[in-house]
Amino acid sequence: MPNVVIVGGGISGLALAYRLQQANPAAEITLLERNDRPGGTVWTERHDGFQVECGPNGFLDTKPATLDLCRDLGLGDRLVAASEAASRNRYLLLGGRLRRLPTGPLGFLTTDVLSLRGKLAVLAEPFRRRGRGGDESVDAFARRRLGNEAADVLVDAFVTGIFAGDPKRLSVRAAFPRLAELEERHGSLIRGFGRSAKERRREAAARGQPYQRPGKMWSFREGLRLLIETLRDRLRTPPVLGVSVKRVERQETGWLVHGEGQDRWEADAVALACPAYQQAAILADLDAELAERVAGIAYNRVTVVAVGYRREDVPGPLDGFGYLTPQREGRNVLGVQWCSSTFPDRAPPGRVLLRAMCGGWNRPEVAAWDDARLLEAVAADLRQALGITAAPVFHRIIRWERAIPQYHLGHLERVAWIGQRAARHPGLFLGGNGYRGVALNDCTEQAALLAGQLAKSPSPPRTALW
Repeated sequence: MPNVVIVGGGISGLALAYRLQQANPAAEITLLERNDRPGGTVWTERHDGFQVECGPNGFLDTKPATLDLCRDLGLGDRLVAASEAASRNRYLLLGGRLRRLPTGPLGFLTTDVLSLRGKLAVLAEPFRRRGRGGDESVDAFARRRLGNEAADVLVDAFVTGIFAGDPKRLSVRAAFPRLAELEERHGSLIRGFGRSAKERRREAAARGQPYQRPGKMWSFREGLRLLIETLRDRLRTPPVLGVSVKRVERQETGWLVHGEGQDRWEADAVALACPAYQQAAILADLDAELAERVAGIAYNRVTVVAVGYRREDVPGPLDGFGYLTPQREGRNVLGVQWCSSTFPDRAPPGRVLLRAMCGGWNRPEVAAWDDARLLEAVAADLRQALGITAAPVFHRIIRWERAIPQYHLGHLERVAWIGQRAARHPGLFLGGNGYRGVALNDCTEQAALLAGQLAKSPSPPRTALW
């Protein structure tokens, strides 16, 4: 009957606690969270009939982990898919106007997102040689495989939408391992995507099911907060909130987790699911070198600016997911999501809700602007992109000083070293989105893997990362 203390009540810690409770009902699980609510960046705020996501807007079905979690929690019938328009229409803001991203071969040939020369460079991708291996930036990988123009426009925007990071710094193998794998297996991204789609069609046919293209986004009418609150409520022992863990101490019979003052928790195993910079502080007294390597995982700064408008004040139909802006455009807004067009009940009747992202790795100063300046910057962007000239009837600004981990060059080597070093401390596990994927799916997937491991074997693994 293991006694496990989990530090960090975000989606990683909550999912780990729930999955471990499922795998070993006899386990004693204590979940500690420093804030006054669980969820971390995954949370939904409700103001005046508007529902604002503080962090992720939803999750994709490219991996089954989160969908499976929702169904196991009994939330399957409450899931809602993004609207067809949001799934079909996504835009870039280029040269001061919106341009629709292509969704198929014909759309690619007719799009004005790329010049004819840029399109030809992409079409030549299957004939390019494989890379020489080793770590490579996302930017270098994209230029080598797709050409300079696609790297500057499409890949830059793609990276902005997921990491709000710098493609020249991010490691392709760490940040987008699927792309590196396709090149290794098939010698080409285009060829690899095509063969993967054929495999999925064959698998669906063998199961007697219709083929469904992956990549649809999901959430709930109540927002992602429903997932967090359901996980919290399904734990036998409620999370302990408002607890700041200071350090962990190895003892002869297990672990001692130290909070502020006289707070102590004994444990057979300790799982750190908080952000990497918090893990580093907790580990400093136990293993200074390990703490230093963990602290080297960088985070960016992002500010979310949610604005609501009267529907009649928005000239366009908002028939899509929203738009991103490649960094070469030099704008103050990374992108804008059309939240009320994507999921139902995000705005009251007769209103629309938009959510702008500001800051990121290359423009951290924008995220630090005061509220008035941020609202002015977002208004200027929406005026040019969507023709909105009216003042918003609602706004909410959410600041994340350390928002998204950045998997810079050398990240995989850093993670391997951290995993091997942490394994020297049996019963200590490090996880969360700082290591093997920043998406919600990655967090729930890794949590399920560790829960199964803790439930089956008390022996320490070769790597203590999850």
